[in-house]
Amino acid sequence: MGLVVMRSFFLWCTILNYGILLAASLAFLLAGDFIYRLHRRWFALERESFDAAFYFFLGFYKICILVFCLVPWLALLIVG
Repeated sequence: MGLVVMRSFFLWCTILNYGILLAASLAFLLAGDFIYRLHRRWFALERESFDAAFYFFLGFYKICILVFCLVPWLALLIVG
């Protein structure tokens, strides 16, 4: 696999993952009550616990995107 293909892969991986992160953030901001009610059917969570868990998920997902997508793309840009 060539350097150009790998750079393109990590660039698109980063773009798509940030799109998913943006969609999840917007869904939580605009439809947080609906998402909470949906998950409350399956899990016994208070609203504060649900908000904290979702906030943790968004932060963890953002860090994973940085470590596994953005940083390799930047490294390939520097190397190439």
